[in-house]
Amino acid sequence: MRGDSGGVRQGAEARGHVVEGVRAAILRGEMSPGQRLVEAELMEMFGVTRGSVRSAFEDLAAEGLVERIPNRGARVRRVSLEEAVAILECRGVLEGLIAARAAQRVDEDQARRLRDIGERMKEAVEAGEVTALPRLDSQLHALVADIGDQQVAADLIHRLRSQIVRHQFQLSLRPGRPQVSLPQHLAIIEAVTARDPARAELAARKHIESVIEALRLGGNGALTAPLSA
Repeated sequence: MRGDSGGVRQGAEARGHVVEGVRAAILRGEMSPGQRLVEAELMEMFGVTRGSVRSAFEDLAAEGLVERIPNRGARVRRVSLEEAVAILECRGVLEGLIAARAAQRVDEDQARRLRDIGERMKEAVEAGEVTALPRLDSQLHALVADIGDQQVAADLIHRLRSQIVRHQFQLSLRPGRPQVSLPQHLAIIEAVTARDPARAELAARKHIESVIEALRLGGNGALTAPLSA
């Protein structure tokens, strides 16, 4: 991940490079909650200075992805069940707003793409290919956000989602969960493509409420695994 010249990155560019790289690794599940982030390893991984890594930790801590440990560096932050529910409650409002805007703005090509994702979701559930669902879920939410074109809300959702994304894949793989979430996703698609803002907002918020209910029924303590469900 070094620059093309093979040299060490420095300054704001290096700081941003580490922030983006660590954030992406957390979202992909390559860095686990509670995992210690070793400065020397990140320096080598991203081709940056120690100062850039430490500056990046400050940004990641502000996003809620990393926590600083006095005299011990930093680690990927764990999120309690209660905090995850609070985050999802905020997300539900924002997801509803974006879905409503998408219903107002959607064009025929975008509607076709939404329906295509819905069809692929149905095929995956019917075929028992549940491991494909987190990817399709991400595609759906990204497309709805793109259609809605409310960047402030989209950025807020991204930051909130990043904090608890490690819980998502496990939830979507729970027995019976795909059969619950599929009609909810299809309801969002149907409302947006029908250009019905009120129904789209309600469908999006009901989906997040269902995720909250599933989390509450699923266990206690810190969330240590993925939430796209």
